[in-house]
Amino acid sequence: MNSQITVFRSADESAGEDCAKVQEMLQEAGIAATVVDDSVPGVPSGAYEVRVDSENQTRAEELVAQYSPDAELEDVDPSHELDLVTVFQTAGTSNEIEAISIQTVLENGGISAFIIGDPRFPSLGQEVRVAREHEEKARQLIEEALAAGPSGAEEAEQSTENA
Repeated sequence: MNSQITVFRSADESAGEDCAKVQEMLQEAGIAATVVDDSVPGVPSGAYEVRVDSENQTRAEELVAQYSPDAELEDVDPSHELDLVTVFQTAGTSNEIEAISIQTVLENGGISAFIIGDPRFPSLGQEVRVAREHEEKARQLIEEALAAGPSGAEEAEQSTENA
């Protein structure tokens, strides 16, 4: 058996998945490929590699150069419906608690929400943002939560505890 040559290496958080995709692509092209991790001597800590026999090195390197294991990222929705929009702003000493409360209301309503701001600087305030496509529903949920006030929050909490 000939020695194996590394034709692809990755050390990011998706390294194992990326190497598996490269291995599959090479095998579909008729090239036997092996995935190894940092437990194998010579592989840097935290890295994964795809190796092939030396006689397949040139062809494998050509295929790897044309292949993008992150191809799924190329299919990202280009619309502005996923752009984040601010649905709630707060400032002052209680801004972090308010922002987290609103975020919780939205996430309990099925909407992913993100807090923008630094709680170390309360005078700068914080914002809660959601994807543009969920803006209307988010504003409605916030309005309902603010109208219900603290007693409404307590009732909602008790109803989930009793369920």
